[in-house]
Amino acid sequence: MKQEIGVIKVKLAIITGASKGLGASIAKRMITEGTGIISVSRTENPELAKLAAENQVFFAQYFCNLSSPDELESAFSELTALLQEKQPETLYVFNNAGVIDPIGTAGNLDHAALIQNAHVNLIAPIMISNILMREVSSEMTIVNITSGAAERPIQGWSAYCSTKAGINMFTETAALELQTAGSSHKVIAFSPGVMDTAMQGTIRSSAKEAFHDLEKFQAYKEKGMLRDTETVANALVDLLLQKEIESGKVYYVNDLI
Repeated sequence: MKQEIGVIKVKLAIITGASKGLGASIAKRMITEGTGIISVSRTENPELAKLAAENQVFFAQYFCNLSSPDELESAFSELTALLQEKQPETLYVFNNAGVIDPIGTAGNLDHAALIQNAHVNLIAPIMISNILMREVSSEMTIVNITSGAAERPIQGWSAYCSTKAGINMFTETAALELQTAGSSHKVIAFSPGVMDTAMQGTIRSSAKEAFHDLEKFQAYKEKGMLRDTETVANALVDLLLQKEIESGKVYYVNDLI
């Protein structure tokens, strides 16, 4: 199911998890830059549709549970048909949706949560990239949202660390393949650091025995050390719009602010 408003512009951005957090902040900034938004999420954010209308840019909403490959295939079948109709000059893809659960040590992980983690954090971005690389001829930049957890082990985060490490390797490998094929598409990863999001709330509410660094993450909030998502989104969009990016590279927000 989808909702559409507005007039198409030559630039479009597909954003997963666009209804809240970093995804919503990316969407808002891209709208102000005159870029149309295709939101792929489980929930709706009416503010995005309103902002798009005010700025006279295209907006479409696809409701999709990214942990379901069947739902993803169905949504992106409709979505690619839309892209073929609109033929945007430039397409940005933000694989932003992510989950932290299950938080717990190996040997104590809930399998249903583990499977959902792998689907949302790793399989869905790979599937989305695969579909769009196959179907889209427009100049395209894919941004996979990663984490510092991809590069170091964190007790209690074995699922999250592993899936984010996987998305980094997919980014590097896909970039190599695109370069070898002579494609103009680019794919990068972006590590946003610790932000004041619902995911951080989930982390802070975990059990001490499940997550050794619990007190550290609680202190981030108490001491005001969490960046707001608008600051992080602006750093990312500035990178994309103002600089020549290197395909296959992992970019870190701390290097951009």
